[in-house]
Amino acid sequence: MSVSDFFSGVAINMNLKDHIRDIPDFPETGILFRDITPLLRKPQAFRETIDRLMTHYTTDQYDCVVGIESRGFLLAAPIAYQCEKPLVLIRKQGKLPYETHSIEYSLEYGVNVMEIQLGDIPEGSKVLILDDLLATGGTLYAAAKLIEKSGSTVAGIGLVIELNGLGGREKLQGYDVFSLLEY
Repeated sequence: MSVSDFFSGVAINMNLKDHIRDIPDFPETGILFRDITPLLRKPQAFRETIDRLMTHYTTDQYDCVVGIESRGFLLAAPIAYQCEKPLVLIRKQGKLPYETHSIEYSLEYGVNVMEIQLGDIPEGSKVLILDDLLATGGTLYAAAKLIEKSGSTVAGIGLVIELNGLGGREKLQGYDVFSLLEY
């Protein structure tokens, strides 16, 4: 297989599930990790992912784009760039250099803290949150609460993958949640 064959070979309007890899027992035993790395390696699949997310949300629906550490950054950055909207990052505790709002939340395999820098989102903004995956909803719920704590509203939550049966959508009830793929 040539290098160009390795990185190409996908058609427009492809089945994006063909580009998701299952990794059992990661990051802990009993967890089935859905890996978007193969999708990112295929420029056409990555382009289609971004285009499908952008098509769902019109630019007048939001004022800025938030990416969740770390794979959410990969989705938020090209959308913010294309739509000429500010890009804001929500990161794990201790990774942002300025004063922050923070919130503790539960994952399916532990507890974590997310932060957003004070003043990164102007008060009253409508915010589009992007991440790669919705499982139990802890991370995205924490992100939504950080945005609201900043005096703004969540205009939508865009995802590549939604795992059904783990309670994530229920935890995000009241928010506009859109996912490209469901498992």
